[in-house]
Amino acid sequence: MPDATPRPLRRDAELNRRRIIEAAREVFGARGLSATLDDVAAHAGVGVGTVYRRFPTKEELLEAAFEERLEEHVRQIEAALRAPTGWDGLVCFLRVAAETHAADQGVRDIAFGAGASAGRFERIRDRIFPLVQEVVGRAHTEGSLRSDVTAGDIPVLLMMVSEVAHRGGSDRPGLFARYLQLLIDGLRSDGGNGDLGPALGRADVERLVQEWLPSGPPRR
Repeated sequence: MPDATPRPLRRDAELNRRRIIEAAREVFGARGLSATLDDVAAHAGVGVGTVYRRFPTKEELLEAAFEERLEEHVRQIEAALRAPTGWDGLVCFLRVAAETHAADQGVRDIAFGAGASAGRFERIRDRIFPLVQEVVGRAHTEGSLRSDVTAGDIPVLLMMVSEVAHRGGSDRPGLFARYLQLLIDGLRSDGGNGDLGPALGRADVERLVQEWLPSGPPRR
């Protein structure tokens, strides 16, 4: 019987693969998922045909470049659930998530489900939302979070803050932290009692994501 074990890539081919993955992290991290495989090829210093031989679809390249980072994002949310109080856990999660999304547009777009339909990422997002619900529920139980805030509000708040980070200008790279703190203060149970209107469900959040962030079929 012939040996069915896949042959390892030649050294130069493996170097090209690593170069492409690193270029993808940098390009998508700086520009978000609206960047193209042509952009990645140019940044990696290889022909676009080389990119397509290694990664026939944009989703495959995104998965290779970002799966580990998304898994780390999940671990950060899980760590927030181990904080001493529900409020500490919520604030920890918001700060870490905001900093992650501010530093990397690719992670931000994938975490919110914008323009990345790979099944692996969908499964990761399906793990994230219940964790956010637990973080919010724990803060509700202790009475530190205003009662009309739901888990569906959290992705929208983070999108707002990340937009400040990515559109606030290079002269104020940390500007998003100011508005994050304002939002955190407004989430306290004693921070205000104005009517927020109907709460957002998960379907509402997904619709907003598709309207605000990159969507549609992957571009080259």
